[in-house]
Amino acid sequence: MRICLEWFGLLAAAFLLTLVIRTFVLDNRIVPTGSMLPTIQLNDRLFVDKLFYKVQGVERGDIIVFHAPENVGEEKDMVKRVIGLPGETLEIKEGLVYIDGRALNEPYVAEEPSYFFDPVTVPEGSYFVMGDNRNHSLDSHVWGFLSAEYITGRIWIRYYPFSAFGKLAEPPPEYFLADEISP
Repeated sequence: MRICLEWFGLLAAAFLLTLVIRTFVLDNRIVPTGSMLPTIQLNDRLFVDKLFYKVQGVERGDIIVFHAPENVGEEKDMVKRVIGLPGETLEIKEGLVYIDGRALNEPYVAEEPSYFFDPVTVPEGSYFVMGDNRNHSLDSHVWGFLSAEYITGRIWIRYYPFSAFGKLAEPPPEYFLADEISP
């Protein structure tokens, strides 16, 4: 009987620890769509940092996980890249994304966006997020700004497939193209 109680206590402690870690520190996701190609492949398994990103804050280029806003029509969490920060003016034209009139350097995208997006200013407490597969992504260019309250974490590590294990590629050191200024 004592051994059964010890095992029960051990299993209960393990369950509780797992619950605390997954709720507040680290979680995992399987990516079911191709909206982040080529950076994240279909069915990649990712660890999500749910704690430390809150200390460091959300930055341009971060790949985040968030609850889909009500107007999206999705129930599952989504994974996208942060492009526009609060207070910035964003525009998409001629295959480039412009932030405050400066074109972004985005070597990670699958292809240039084939659409235009008139200038908008990102409201305080919100972000403009996009998939790296720009022409095949349900993102802010379709449904609008993402309120910070929906963000649950930042992608930390790809753990499967094992051949691609590790941190995802970092954004370029110079995020803006050198001499690209919006006309």
